[in-house]
Amino acid sequence: MTGKTAFLSELEDALAHGPVERRAKTLRRVTDLFVFGASHFSGDHLALFDGVFHHLVADIDTVARAALADRLKSVANAPAGIVRTLAFDDSIGIAGPVLSTSTRIDNAALVENARTKSQDHLLAISQRLTLVETVTDVLVERGNRDVVLSVARNAGARISETGFLRLVKRSAGDDELAQSVGARPEISRHNFLKLLTTASKAVRLALEAAHPEIAGEIGNAVARAATAIQAKAATASRDYGAARALVKSLRESNRLSEIEVDQFARAGKFEETAVALATLCTLPVEAVERAMVMDREEGILIVAKAIDLSWPTARAVLNLCAGKGGMAADTLERCRMLYSNMKRETALQVVKYQRDNR
Repeated sequence: MTGKTAFLSELEDALAHGPVERRAKTLRRVTDLFVFGASHFSGDHLALFDGVFHHLVADIDTVARAALADRLKSVANAPAGIVRTLAFDDSIGIAGPVLSTSTRIDNAALVENARTKSQDHLLAISQRLTLVETVTDVLVERGNRDVVLSVARNAGARISETGFLRLVKRSAGDDELAQSVGARPEISRHNFLKLLTTASKAVRLALEAAHPEIAGEIGNAVARAATAIQAKAATASRDYGAARALVKSLRESNRLSEIEVDQFARAGKFEETAVALATLCTLPVEAVERAMVMDREEGILIVAKAIDLSWPTARAVLNLCAGKGGMAADTLERCRMLYSNMKRETALQVVKYQRDNR
């Protein structure tokens, strides 16, 4: 019996009923055979190896599967099926090498993985040489602080406008993240100035060094950006006459309630929502409007709690405030927990203070 024939016989036996130890040994030999000849294999060969790998990895230990992942991660034409299987393994020791390195995983699979797997999986994805916006959007939305920081530091990651908005918001109070986000050369001026409003002095100095072309303007930019939120409320405010008339009519006919607030918010009616909230908590519309456009969600949550709105209605208002696309899922969950723990008595005291000191 030749060496090749003996190996094929061993492979057939291992696939059929070999013990785990024998399957692991055969897997190592098949992996060696594939890696050494990968550049010469045709599509049919790759499909054959894909099937063999899937048979051999069934029921073998984590160490053997991790070794396979490490061997295949850099093979340009590794069988896509087994690479995907390894990428979705719950063990990061197995999934990590291919998620961070393999070019055989398409963007759709990366998005699916980022939406469903652990933070360790997301961190591995964030370390790839290149990342498209659809992938970084999920990483920035769902990832923890380590994942987000890794994305911000990855020069090969493309970040969408939505991604930058989330990064800027998550940078508040985090100097390391703020500096990494602000140092990205493609950050828009709008997001850069917004980042400066919450950045520490040390971060601002570092960002001056990263953006020398506008270092001389940063002092003025910070001052302008610090008032941008309130200026946005003033300039974005349209004629509230119609909204005031409608809400007044509803109140006089005893039809102004949470139901109307919820309907206004879900319909995207900013002015009507602001006037309804202001009327229900007896605050100036300007004060409610300011809370609705501020980056910190606590202000509008306090107004909602003072009125005793249910969480679904408060969520609808938050999504309205966030603008097109609504609020990120992780931010909504944080707001839900904050709203659940907030005492109405406290919210009423804050509203009363605003009312008495206007």
